[in-house]
Amino acid sequence: MAGTWPPAKDPGMSTSLLVSTRKGLFLARRNAAGFKLAKPSFFGAAVSLSMQDPRDGALYAALEHGHFGPKLHRSDDRGKSWREIAVPAYPKPKKSDVVTDGMGRKVPWSTTTIWALEIDPATPGGLWCGTVPGGLFHSKDRGRSWRLMRGLWDQKVRAKWNGGGKDGPGLHSVCVDPRDPNLLTVGVSSGGIWQSFDHGETWVQAGHGLRAEHVPKGQEYDPVQQDPHRVVQCPSAPDRVWCQHHNGIFRSDDGGTTFKEIKKVTPSAFGFAVAVHPRDPDVAWFVPGVKDECRVPGDGRFVVTQTRDGGKTFRSLANGLPKPAYDLVYRHALDVADDGKTLAVGSTTGGLWVSANGGTKWQCLSAHLPPIYALRFTK
Repeated sequence: MAGTWPPAKDPGMSTSLLVSTRKGLFLARRNAAGFKLAKPSFFGAAVSLSMQDPRDGALYAALEHGHFGPKLHRSDDRGKSWREIAVPAYPKPKKSDVVTDGMGRKVPWSTTTIWALEIDPATPGGLWCGTVPGGLFHSKDRGRSWRLMRGLWDQKVRAKWNGGGKDGPGLHSVCVDPRDPNLLTVGVSSGGIWQSFDHGETWVQAGHGLRAEHVPKGQEYDPVQQDPHRVVQCPSAPDRVWCQHHNGIFRSDDGGTTFKEIKKVTPSAFGFAVAVHPRDPDVAWFVPGVKDECRVPGDGRFVVTQTRDGGKTFRSLANGLPKPAYDLVYRHALDVADDGKTLAVGSTTGGLWVSANGGTKWQCLSAHLPPIYALRFTK
């Protein structure tokens, strides 16, 4: 099942890769020979997301157990053992609370999926967690307890949010501004992009300029009806934010407040995943599909596309990727390491590919994993 690939010579690059799949969490460990997949944790269980807290090395894994609900686990010994911690829980709604979505359906006040996990640099042991049905939670104690950020959840316009990628609205992207940890930018599918300037207490609608084709005529630019598939922020130039949207690729130069649509994207502007170079805001990677109604690579040619000039031009990176292939890549299944050169992409059909040179050449680490939900490089 496992393969290896040559490691880069940069000693500062990430050393492991967390691979969250429908049947377990795989850790690809790096040694002198390259990366090798270890035996999975949570074998047979769906792992929706995983991450490492670089401050203390702790690993976090979010699990889905169907009608038994989601679970959250933490490891303090690099995955040798795991401890179950608290799952973000919603309070019981009051009569005055928003309880329906944009389709008039009842919104469950309970966590069905953990869809975003990020650290909170402002708080020792602090974490941010995005969920389906669209709420943002904060923990100040490494996941032992969670608080729903009511300033976002209680927005009246939440009644216009719809499901996008999930049956209900989902908060899948959390960007913490490296200049100010109180400045947060989050993406909701479908509910647009929101920003907080006070550590999540109050919120304003952002994402102006995004365009949705699937809404009634005249509402295409309504920011609350947008479906951002993934939102990422450049760590070294945080004013640059990239958004892979349901209807195209968009770029922000003011931290996510406003966006400009990138035109003439080849081979396609449709997709789910986006990753940005950690030090060069003009360099970003995407994984294109045909369109919403045809979620496969164009002409059966599975590629990763890259822009190196802020979206003016794109090139297809396919050396080492399979052809023909009809793989789809979920929004969290593309990641770039801290060195800006090491990439990983995983597909819904269990393919995992890595590149040591920015995607110029790919090598298959495994072609037979379970469907891959998310990838994350670790130290």
